[in-house]
Amino acid sequence: MKKILVIGSLNLDMVVNVDHTPATGETILSNNMEMIPGGKGANQACAAGYLGADITMLGAVGCDMYADIQMASLGSAGVDTSRIIKRTDTMTGTALITVNSDGDNCIVVVSGANATLSCSDIDNNIDLLKEADLIIFQLEIPLETVCYGAKKAKALGKTVILDPAPVPKEFPKELYRYVDIIKPNETELRMLTGIDRIESHLPEASRQLRNQGVKNILVTLGEKGVYVDSEEAGICRIPAIPVDAIDTTAAGDSFTAALAVMLAEGKSLQEAAVFANYVSAIVVTRKGAQSSIPTLQEVQQYIQHIEAEKAN
Repeated sequence: MKKILVIGSLNLDMVVNVDHTPATGETILSNNMEMIPGGKGANQACAAGYLGADITMLGAVGCDMYADIQMASLGSAGVDTSRIIKRTDTMTGTALITVNSDGDNCIVVVSGANATLSCSDIDNNIDLLKEADLIIFQLEIPLETVCYGAKKAKALGKTVILDPAPVPKEFPKELYRYVDIIKPNETELRMLTGIDRIESHLPEASRQLRNQGVKNILVTLGEKGVYVDSEEAGICRIPAIPVDAIDTTAAGDSFTAALAVMLAEGKSLQEAAVFANYVSAIVVTRKGAQSSIPTLQEVQQYIQHIEAEKAN
């Protein structure tokens, strides 16, 4: 199997359930706090691991209990964590999340060690880029590092996948030239292109990204499915799988990872997107980030179940 490398963020999510979101100056009580491994990069690596990939994670954490929790989660998924850098002068990235009784949340992210991942770290681990076949980036580490890493990966002839989240106010246009596959959701595509009512203007928005140098665009549209604009196969729509969603955390990350896993196995982009669609459908029916990610066996059983229902 081809090798996958994820270069990106690792966080510990601290989730507090509250009756209502506190107003300015208000103190409220909660009966529960969960500490859940997260971060877009770590979520993607974890998902790839559970799906059976040969997967390595490159990122940075602190020397603290939060890092221990994250490393244990990745290790249980089969991710090679030997190149995750441990910083002694900063803490592991954290996300402070309050969720009210309506399911609405407020999030404060403390980047911590994620903000220290540098171009030098890419150079110091260039062997990982040389050994990998597909390299996944997101935007929770410094943009300079993402651009530098993607440029190096492209020069080495690797397949570069970008999950453009969170979209920065000033997106570096240079980055598009190094990306083979970009996977925004509906909101992210609107922010990248400046096009409103994106559902009605998907070809136009997609064409704008292709003109910037991106070869393939996949747009996840929630209950409206997936829009695929492929350099080889053209445009297609993949319908959503009807599910009762309870938590969309890590759904996009799992989609990206599943896409990479199938491409590593030699599937076409469309075939890989169909499989990834199944994976994210499972994820949204479960709570949590990495805790919601299915194994390859679970996905295969789920696909068989869906196909059997269609046949009946």
